[in-house]
Amino acid sequence: MILKRENTNDKIQNDLDWKEKNKKYLSHLQKFLDATDSIEKEDIKNNVIAQMLKCDNILTQAALKEIQKYKLKMYNKNEKST
Repeated sequence: MILKRENTNDKIQNDLDWKEKNKKYLSHLQKFLDATDSIEKEDIKNNVIAQMLKCDNILTQAALKEIQKYKLKMYNKNEKST
């Protein structure tokens, strides 16, 4: 299951392709969502899912920042060596 994001630009979508193609990530996400199916109260289930997705988004944004810092560092390193 790939969650669709509305109103995102192509760059953000391309930045997240690595995550959405990761079979281990998708498998664990599906296991989480399957586990939430056992929650009977719909409002509690939705709150649990929403909170997990917020945490996932924060972690993803942190990872993207770290990737950008690494790319910038490597770019600067290559610029100095040429």
